[in-house]
Amino acid sequence: MSAHLSPAVAYDPVAGLHTRRISHRPAGPGEVEIDVRAAGVCHSDLHILTGDWPSDRPLVLGHEAAGVVTNVGEGVSAVRPGDHVVLSWFAPCRRCRKCLAGMAWLCTGTQAVANTLPDGTTPITDAHGEEVWPYLGLGAFTSRVVVPESAAVKVPEELPFGVGALLGCSISTGIGAVMNTAGVRPGESAVVVGAGGVGLSVVMGLRLVGADPIVAVDLSPERLAAAERFGATHTLDAATTDVAAWCQKELGGADYAFEAIGSPKVIETLPAMLTSGGAAVLVGMAPADATGAFDLFDLADQGKRILGCNYGSSVGAIDIPKLARLHLAGRLPLDELIGNVRPLDEAAAAFEDLRSAVGARTILEP
Repeated sequence: MSAHLSPAVAYDPVAGLHTRRISHRPAGPGEVEIDVRAAGVCHSDLHILTGDWPSDRPLVLGHEAAGVVTNVGEGVSAVRPGDHVVLSWFAPCRRCRKCLAGMAWLCTGTQAVANTLPDGTTPITDAHGEEVWPYLGLGAFTSRVVVPESAAVKVPEELPFGVGALLGCSISTGIGAVMNTAGVRPGESAVVVGAGGVGLSVVMGLRLVGADPIVAVDLSPERLAAAERFGATHTLDAATTDVAAWCQKELGGADYAFEAIGSPKVIETLPAMLTSGGAAVLVGMAPADATGAFDLFDLADQGKRILGCNYGSSVGAIDIPKLARLHLAGRLPLDELIGNVRPLDEAAAAFEDLRSAVGARTILEP
């Protein structure tokens, strides 16, 4: 066990958000050690802080990150020391029925959602020798991580670490929702409710595939202006506009309505925005056990669909390098998603920015 202790942004039900000094054991078989260079601050971390997704154990937060491989365990072949990698939080087992069918985002063998490594253990201990657990199997709000091989996706060295961090969750989720989950085609219309990091990624994905019109909805003038820069053809202030009525009047209903907030009340409004045969895509993650009510006759009579979207229906090893190449080719301005870049010890301020819907995506650097 390394005696070196590094600060980490942690959470537990008693101490709340705090800094805890931790160390990681070396990489074991099938594992990779990575120096973290950048980590994004995501709503999924905020869900832990607010209690929307309860946790009964101490966690190192952070699940969208990028860095450099420093060591690999026995049997690792996909990456080697010196490689630049993006961390993919939904580390698939690659053996279950869903993985073998090409649907790694529905993997039934992953332990990431249990906040452990694949064998159910944690590589992290604190200064007192107590176990601390990696949020979504990564725990990236620190300077070093030990992760399963399937969580480390090699990317080109010229990809900026901040962009790479966002590829690990928000960008893959948003663009994947368009390309993979919904399969939007050129000329189809779409409305995007919520113009945070994920919502703006949805807008970028819609522009990439040639959707038109693209309608962005938010409460923040700043975020609506950002949506226009990323490709929205129309913007609506949800506080002063009946979005469903606008969609029906101006578009005859949208082909797709994406929700990128995770609000049950907002999700309930999506079907009324749609044309017949349209699809509502649930991109934002709602609190655990949240429910919603829909006009069931309308859904059946008009052939409307509601599509669940986990991780943008993405296979990290395939989709992350693809999006990285599109960015480097100038097709996706992913760097413009980055707002503040803060040191790790300003995590509390970054979460407050997120809670207040201030600015674009915040990056933390160890």
